[in-house]
Amino acid sequence: MDEETEGQEQPERKKPDRDAELSGRKKIVEQALKVCETAAKAFEGQSDRNESALDHWDAFNVTLSDRQFYHGTSEICTPFVRDAVLARQTRFSNQLFPENQKHIEAFGSGDTPYATISLLEHYIHQLKLKNNVVDPLLINGDLEGQYNLYISWEERTRHVTRRVKRPVEDEEGNELPAEPIEDMEEESEVVDSGPVIEVLSDSDVTIFPATAQTIEQALEIGGGVAIIRRWTKGEVERRVANKEIDESAAEAILDTMSSLEKTGRGDTAKAQGEAAGVKIKRGAKVAVVYEIWCKLKVGKDRRVCRILYAGEKIFLSIKRNPYWCDKVPFISCAIDKTSGVFKGKAPVAAVLDFHILANDTVNEGADSGHFSLLPIIMTDPVKNPKVGSMVLAPAAIWETDPQSTQFAKFPEMWKDAAERVMEYRSQIFQTLGVNPSMIPGTTGKNRKMNQAEIAQEQQVDLLTTADAVAVLEQGVLTPMLTLILELDHQFRKDSMLIRSFGPVGQKMIMQELEPQEIDRKVEFRWYGVEAAKTAAKLQQQIAGVNVLRGIPPQAYPGYKMNLAPVISQMVENLFGPVLAPEVFSPEDLISVDPHIENEMMEHGFDTPIHPSDNDAQHLQVHMAAMQGGDPHGTVRKHIMLHQKAAQAKAEQQMRASMPQQGQAPGGGPQMGGQPRPPQSQPGAPGQIHPDQMASAGDPSAMPRKE
Repeated sequence: MDEETEGQEQPERKKPDRDAELSGRKKIVEQALKVCETAAKAFEGQSDRNESALDHWDAFNVTLSDRQFYHGTSEICTPFVRDAVLARQTRFSNQLFPENQKHIEAFGSGDTPYATISLLEHYIHQLKLKNNVVDPLLINGDLEGQYNLYISWEERTRHVTRRVKRPVEDEEGNELPAEPIEDMEEESEVVDSGPVIEVLSDSDVTIFPATAQTIEQALEIGGGVAIIRRWTKGEVERRVANKEIDESAAEAILDTMSSLEKTGRGDTAKAQGEAAGVKIKRGAKVAVVYEIWCKLKVGKDRRVCRILYAGEKIFLSIKRNPYWCDKVPFISCAIDKTSGVFKGKAPVAAVLDFHILANDTVNEGADSGHFSLLPIIMTDPVKNPKVGSMVLAPAAIWETDPQSTQFAKFPEMWKDAAERVMEYRSQIFQTLGVNPSMIPGTTGKNRKMNQAEIAQEQQVDLLTTADAVAVLEQGVLTPMLTLILELDHQFRKDSMLIRSFGPVGQKMIMQELEPQEIDRKVEFRWYGVEAAKTAAKLQQQIAGVNVLRGIPPQAYPGYKMNLAPVISQMVENLFGPVLAPEVFSPEDLISVDPHIENEMMEHGFDTPIHPSDNDAQHLQVHMAAMQGGDPHGTVRKHIMLHQKAAQAKAEQQMRASMPQQGQAPGGGPQMGGQPRPPQSQPGAPGQIHPDQMASAGDPSAMPRKE
């Protein structure tokens, strides 16, 4: 700053644009090189963890690994780890996605943003979140110990053609009275846009420093997030066309692309494809690119930047965070958090040794079973010189001394091996928290379980499952909702038709939320776990309503009771947001003043009655109007409707004052009564009690306990 400008008001310094390429600035490149070196060391530091993850994937894919001790004839791999992981996946996924299709809950000041909730629900269905994201994410968490998601926004263009009918015209362009002809018309390109969610393998992700507790903390203390990307030639060209990477740098890596076997790092996607029977062409060339998110000093400020580094000091791109929310589009959460480090330990790691032992035992038992089927013939070659004639064949004749030939049998050790393998299986299931109800065909073993045993298993399973999926809900799905909303605010330009339910259809006013206010004004939370807990409490809610409706108003002076919200929530939990508004919904009609009704009926309008009308008052006002004449007959018709309504209300009140046995005055169950199964109807004299009867289809089963 020179002396002339000193003391004068300086113009505001223009900050770099988010799309500005920074790889041409020397100081920024120097900072980026240091960050890339740190990221490479971080990947080297977790090499042992990556090797363990490969063993876990071998166990899940039912593949024998090089850690087996026994190497015999049989090569059998037990599917116990796969069964346990898939059982956990099924149970956790079903609890995260309740049957009522309500996944999101909103908290904040003011009215509930129903339209925003519907928008997020739309994206959940559009992404097929359960099948494409959550199910594989649960498997990755059990095998790798970490949930990793990457969220971005993509636009895809397509050109559509449709049939149109064109009128027949003459040479001068005048329309002729002939039948229109069918023609094909090609419209302009259609752009499909929306969020895209990737499930990343933990081997391809590193957080540095490893002791950071959150991604935000890693960025603040000079670290960051690094992700390994494997791009094909087509992917590189696509990113060049979208101006995401530098064209000259892209040409440099296209010339140096190498096969997967020469990159030095195994491709987890390739390994999973081979396990699924999809063979990837050997020698396929890819470009290994590091996507690094960190904070760099841009000018005088430290900004969140994205680095695309291809090695050998080749930077494909260095730009500021392209997202307005300035958040890293990467979400990571440890399935079993360990103090002092970011990443957690895989649950399968605790049972891997039992898996290896089970494989060795089952192969030893299989070999023993093969040998036990072959008889051992002991004979004396001196006394039996024609040993070669002793061939097993139908009606064979052995020219030998019967006294010198004996038969022996190989010990059937496979029976003991089978018992040991089942013990190992039981231990694997117990360690991973898999109960018999989660594995088809194992519940009840040799008998059918009674109601008490089933209820106990369901209660234990509900509590343990809710605790396990809470980690995924709080650490991954809830922040994912906010990030999707941020991206929608930035990239979606056109209006869209979304599906709405219940009060959402009545309150379709979209609330505009500024990006910096989304976290402060409204908080969105994944509702799946809470929905499962609500289903478990539904019985207690019904009993609570029975108690509340019997408390007289004088017992709570200064308060009023409105059971409509409770009943509305119970109906929605029972029947879901699609059917619930048809079962229990607010009244569309409103009570109208009787004098206004008289004015409407004088002009010939039919006016319906409202259930909350004071029939006596309305009849008095309408009778007075009848004295002035009823030219249209609408007043007489309206009076008849009020008389019928008053009679119906009187009959209903009379029935309510005469309760039946076991019922409350309102006609329902006794106040405070707990819901219970229906009572058995009395049968014929001498009839066997249902609890003393054998299970259906199993006469040998014991009677149920009282």
